[in-house]
Amino acid sequence: MSGKPTSLSLTPAHVAQVHRAIADGGPGPGAVLHSDADYGEWVGRMIKSHPSPGTPIMLFAYGSLIWRPEIEHVGETVGVARGWHRSFCFRMIRFRGTPEQPGLMMALDRGGQCRGVLYELPDDDIEGQFAKLFRREFTYKPPNSMPRWIKVETASGPVSALAFVMNRASPLYAGSLSLEAVAEVLACACGHVGSGAEYLLNTVTHLEARGIRDRNLWRLQALVAECIERNSRAVHANEVASA
Repeated sequence: MSGKPTSLSLTPAHVAQVHRAIADGGPGPGAVLHSDADYGEWVGRMIKSHPSPGTPIMLFAYGSLIWRPEIEHVGETVGVARGWHRSFCFRMIRFRGTPEQPGLMMALDRGGQCRGVLYELPDDDIEGQFAKLFRREFTYKPPNSMPRWIKVETASGPVSALAFVMNRASPLYAGSLSLEAVAEVLACACGHVGSGAEYLLNTVTHLEARGIRDRNLWRLQALVAECIERNSRAVHANEVASA
C-alpha cells in the first residue's frame, strides 16, 4: 500500500458528533416480519441447496460480520467474491436511521468484486448457526439481505460460501448512489442502534486490520469526515449568529 494514506480521516470524535439517543420506533405501519416458521424454511432451503454437500460450510463476511460475527467458526481466510461489491444501497428507516431521517446500510450488490473474510463454520449445529444468522441479517418481508450461495476465490482455490446479498426487489433498495450522496446521509443519519458513520468506521478499521483496503470505502470515510466537520461549522456559525 505504498504511497497510500495510512491513517483514517474519520475518527471516533466524528462519530460522536453524529450519535444521538433515539428510541426504537418499532417495525412501522404495514411492516410484515418473518416468523419462526419462515426462518425455519429459509434454514432448510439453504442447507438443502448447498452446492458442495459434504464440504465445510463457509460464510463470506464483507461488513459487520467481520467485526461482530456472533457465530462460532473453526477457521478463517481472506477471499474474493467476483461479480459482487460493497455498496451503501440499502435505505434504513430503523436501526441506523429513522423514517424522518433515513440512513443507508452497506450491502453486497451486483458487479465488481469484493475482498472479504471467509469463516468456516463447525458442522455440529449448522441449523442453529443459520437460524442465528438469518434472524440477524433480515427481519422484514421481503428480506433486504438475501441468503445466497456464491463463489469465492481463495489461495487454495474457489469455494462455495453463504453470503447475504442485496435484494434489488426490496422497496428499500436505493440503487447506485454517488459516494458524495452516501456521505451526506452517513454524516447525519442515526437510529436506536447507532449511526451509519459508526458502522462505516468499524468496517473500514477491521478491514484494514486484515490488510484489506476497499478503495471506495476509504474514499467514503474521508468524505464523511469532511461532511461532519462542515455540518459542525454550520451549526456553530448559526449559534453565533443567533447569540
